[in-house]
Amino acid sequence: MAAHPGRTVAVSTPVRYHGRDFTDADLQVIRALCADAAYPTRAAIARAVCDALDWRRPDGRRKDMAARVALLRMADDGLVVLPEPRHVTANGRIPRYAEPDPQLALDLEAAGPAPTSLDELGGVELAKVDTPAASKRWRTLIAAHHYLGYTPFAGAQLRYLAHTPRHGTIAALGFAASAWKCAARDTHIGWNPATRQARLHQVVGNARFLIVPPLRVPNLASHLLARVARQLPADWQHAYGYQPVLLETFVETGRFTGATYRAANWTHVGQTKGRGKLDRNHHHAVPVKDVYLYPLHRNWRRILTDPA
Repeated sequence: MAAHPGRTVAVSTPVRYHGRDFTDADLQVIRALCADAAYPTRAAIARAVCDALDWRRPDGRRKDMAARVALLRMADDGLVVLPEPRHVTANGRIPRYAEPDPQLALDLEAAGPAPTSLDELGGVELAKVDTPAASKRWRTLIAAHHYLGYTPFAGAQLRYLAHTPRHGTIAALGFAASAWKCAARDTHIGWNPATRQARLHQVVGNARFLIVPPLRVPNLASHLLARVARQLPADWQHAYGYQPVLLETFVETGRFTGATYRAANWTHVGQTKGRGKLDRNHHHAVPVKDVYLYPLHRNWRRILTDPA
């Protein structure tokens, strides 16, 4: 779908963005809000859209981050016209990839000989990212060392940093919205489209997992996955007012074996079909990935298949 800059296009059938269908009437409401001087920023428009369309999380709070992502994609498709963004970097966004932080290498080197076991590594603290400094640290690590680089997560999300007193920051993990559709996952759960739409928020995706190089400690990765699986439900409850009951992740075949997730008792349920997380129109081919799931509640399947 394309449009000339500054123009919008009409739709005859509902369009879906970020798990929600938008009718032409909805789009007319959104266009009016975009043109209203009372909402001069994209963030303000997103909040107003949530209020106008009653787009909310299960705890009643606005889904404003999901709305912001949906608005950006609507603008890309020529459905709405947004004001220019404020407070951007020189190229308009945080870089996806960055050079490694030399201070991190110095910190690891100063810690002495590389640990060869969890005992030698010492006590590991798993801390939720909840300060600007920690957020910058997380972004820097992911942009410098993760093969996917840094891209902002949309909607509900939690990020973690793992530290030790001797070696400093040793790992970064990120969790965010699950994939809208995944045949292997949906079949394993027993979902139909209606139940998936109603329960999808109770599945959370492990979107990033990084052990800071060159650290290589046997069993560290599975140890961290087990730790975060215990901690995340309460953290998510505190942040969003409900607890997820299932984790998912996608491991690129040919690049990784998935041994870390299997060691942490995640279940391999199949493979993707080479489509992106939000690709509903078969436009973007991506590498095939193995699909792994990890229950956070013993009655997870009953909860996820309850249509009520």
